[in-house]
Amino acid sequence: MKILKLILVIFTSFLLNNISLAKDPGELINSIVNEASLVLKSSDPVESKIIKLNNIAERSVDINGIGMYALGKHKKTISEDQKTKYNKLFRSYFLKSFSSRLVDYTDPKINVVSQKKINKKYTIVNSILEATSKRPQVKIDWRIYTKNPDKPLIRDLIVEGLSLARTQKEEFNSVIQNNDGDLNALFKTLEEFLIK
Repeated sequence: MKILKLILVIFTSFLLNNISLAKDPGELINSIVNEASLVLKSSDPVESKIIKLNNIAERSVDINGIGMYALGKHKKTISEDQKTKYNKLFRSYFLKSFSSRLVDYTDPKINVVSQKKINKKYTIVNSILEATSKRPQVKIDWRIYTKNPDKPLIRDLIVEGLSLARTQKEEFNSVIQNNDGDLNALFKTLEEFLIK
């Protein structure tokens, strides 16, 4: 569980920038890192930070894309009404997950090392989270969705080879499978998280 929390904190620490002007995937990540530092170091009240972080994340991350990926094979059987409900729940779940953990996070130092265009839709940006006295250096790869080159969006984060999106997909599938394939069990799990 600690590794999942670390991945989530790292992932969300860098999803916090209004990146409408950053069209190059490498510049996108640099921009996010710089803005994250300003947000996290500001003297704003916690509630204000959370609002700002949520607004910025909604412009920087393909939340719907991540959400549908996390459904895995179950997205083929979901009804339109269920899809609408799920998208709303997942968006709230995603935003609460990272903002509640981020506000106390210290200033991260990320260096973009390289980037590789996989195809027309995806570019992988490789970066390093610098070591501190409390943690070792960490290799972070960003999966950037570039179908619209004027608005690249973050679709996944791979920390030392572990994909956040894939981990989320496995967790959701486990909830559904353990409840005889009932999507409502996943909805209930998300709703319970949101009222905590």
